[in-house]
Amino acid sequence: MADADPTPAEPTRKIRVALLFGGRSGEHAISAATAAGVMKAIDREKYDVLPVGITREGQWVLAGGDASRYELSADHLPEVTSETGTAVAGLGEIGHVDVVFPLLHGPFGEDGTIQGLLELADVRYVGCGVLASAVGMDKHYMKLVFAGHGLPVGPYVVVQPREWEQRQAEVVKRVSDQLAFPVFVKPARAGSSLGVTRVDDVSGLAEAIEAARFHDPKVLVEQGIAGREIECAVLGGRGGAAPRASVPGEIVVDHDAADFYDFEAKYLSASQARTDAPADLPDEVAERIRDLAVRAFEAIGGEGLSRVDVFVTPHGEVVLNEINTMPGFTPISMYPKMWEATGLSYAELIDELIQLALERPTGLR
Repeated sequence: MADADPTPAEPTRKIRVALLFGGRSGEHAISAATAAGVMKAIDREKYDVLPVGITREGQWVLAGGDASRYELSADHLPEVTSETGTAVAGLGEIGHVDVVFPLLHGPFGEDGTIQGLLELADVRYVGCGVLASAVGMDKHYMKLVFAGHGLPVGPYVVVQPREWEQRQAEVVKRVSDQLAFPVFVKPARAGSSLGVTRVDDVSGLAEAIEAARFHDPKVLVEQGIAGREIECAVLGGRGGAAPRASVPGEIVVDHDAADFYDFEAKYLSASQARTDAPADLPDEVAERIRDLAVRAFEAIGGEGLSRVDVFVTPHGEVVLNEINTMPGFTPISMYPKMWEATGLSYAELIDELIQLALERPTGLR
């Protein structure tokens, strides 16, 4: 008698990935554009994708899968609204999720808040943990951590909310005494060049601080550093291996069209700046940048991914500017472009980040 047919094997279940995007910060539109890029490139044969948008008011909605509605252009800043999809009360109502990809930039997403929520919910997620995200978001404490690890940072002054509200003249004098113009005034906890102003003399300082305070009551004033703006992408190592650094890339600004790499030059105008990956650098300088990028990543306790920005002076000195724990991630953003130049495609990079998240437990580690 012939053996009975074996029981058919159950089909392998796809890994369910929730993409979180939008959010309450001023970088809402950039987050949506990042999500559009990931939605288009992620391997649908391997991953079941659940797009979850967060409105500017903080409401969570099950967003549609039409990536084109979230793409960024000069005449369209995408936005998640309550009409985007079905409202949900957060993670508890979206069903089982294997891993969350928090494509959120700025406060209420990149600053450890969403990471803390996911830790409490015991859900794995892509990217840095609570402390690294918080330190990476706050440029004040970021620079303190870098300096504490012996990493090179430029001169800066922190303007706390209360001192500006009560002693503006003293703050202006302190900046003038401690820093050389030009300076760059920026919100301490914002990204995408929002609220950043170049100030060439003391007369423009108060106005620039007020512009930065629109985005964050705490402000950072940094001394301008003459040099090239170079970036390097860092990716966590598998199985406890050391982090990996990409080839460096360069932001080349057309200074006849833009004073610096501001929001418009970064996202809305193709003529004001270009990005070169790899950057045209001597090999020894490129290696110093890659080494410094990994050291900066490890200094804040980074996991998953980060983009490290540095200045390279005419004398070849490398100075840390900042680290971004959830950098812009559209297909044309510098982070994926640098990895593509290193040999890892956009789709492969997404897969690698998800796999890194799946192998890492929540909780203390």
